[in-house]
Amino acid sequence: MADNRTMINAGELKPILTALLMPPAGLLICVALGIVLAWPGRWRERWRRPGLGLALFSAVGLWLLSCHAVAVMLAGTILPQFRAIEPERLATLRAQGVQAVVVLGGGVLPLAPEYGQAQPASSTSARLRYGLKVARESGLALGFAGGVGWAAAGDDAHPSEASTAVRMASETMQVIRWLDAQSRDTAENAQRMRLLLKPEGIEKIALVTHAWHMPRSVSQFERVGFEVLPAPMGFVLPRSRPLLEWLPSTQGLQASQWVLREWLALRLNR
Repeated sequence: MADNRTMINAGELKPILTALLMPPAGLLICVALGIVLAWPGRWRERWRRPGLGLALFSAVGLWLLSCHAVAVMLAGTILPQFRAIEPERLATLRAQGVQAVVVLGGGVLPLAPEYGQAQPASSTSARLRYGLKVARESGLALGFAGGVGWAAAGDDAHPSEASTAVRMASETMQVIRWLDAQSRDTAENAQRMRLLLKPEGIEKIALVTHAWHMPRSVSQFERVGFEVLPAPMGFVLPRSRPLLEWLPSTQGLQASQWVLREWLALRLNR
């Protein structure tokens, strides 16, 4: 029991450590450290220049990573690439041997006062919307994988991604046949969907998630024995005029954070 509790605690540290490493927190910590090193009178003079250099380098890095143009460049260079499925090919997925469509959750909004109940986060909503389209046009049954992430682990009142996905699917009169409401990360998504689909002889799936999340997702689902046809969506692409793409924005910082987080996870999972 003690060993199991240790594992749970380690998992719950993942979102904290990730937040500290990824921008903006990681770079802001470096800026603060550089200022401390350069502060007059606190350290020997030899630390002043390295401290100023670290603070300046980190501040410039934060500026660049907040530019959407940099996020686009990173997404196209440091992550494996997957092409979108052409809309006209969706109807041919069954002929290609695909047996089911699986959508991965991307978070939940536990409090949505305007609805009076929990709602899928924007990432979950976008993935499910595309997954419903793929299932509808291909005629394949739909599975959804998404429980409560590590950040909310241990909170029994926190709704699962799956519970909000069911309601969203019902609004379009579609049914989610296989539902995983327990998994806490991508690896568990794969493991639990394997347990649900294997008894029905399903080996090849069309996997729906964001393009930046697809490399790690394909790796995890193939690791448990699935044959995967990637069905990526939500690509990190230019969105505005070139000048605006090079100005810092919350959207640019978020996109850079997504890409860097996936790159780091791929390195650690090797």
